[in-house]
Amino acid sequence: MGCCDDPTEPVKINRSDLVRVQEQYGNLLRDLFTSDPEKVILKQLNQANAYLTELAALNAHYDSVRKRAIELLEQDSICVLKQIADKNVDNEFGQYALERMEDLKKDRGLLAKFFN
Repeated sequence: MGCCDDPTEPVKINRSDLVRVQEQYGNLLRDLFTSDPEKVILKQLNQANAYLTELAALNAHYDSVRKRAIELLEQDSICVLKQIADKNVDNEFGQYALERMEDLKKDRGLLAKFFN
């Protein structure tokens, strides 16, 4: 490569990386078709990035997935937790979001004591 990357050039993919991704995709599809989809989604949620976790917390089909996603949200997702709490005042998801926000406030307070 030269000094600068050309954004018009297509990204080159290593063949072994492509094979690994294809295998992971095939395994995921196999699991979705042959296992309990809820369990498969919960497993994938534990490996998901913050954006996908936030989406699951907001919109997941399975209640258990939404609950787990809310539990996994971190300090950077406070606005999502507030949104969930506001939209779900009358159900358990709003309560889970409020509890998670309280947990995050407590955790932040504990860390602040160590560093201040």
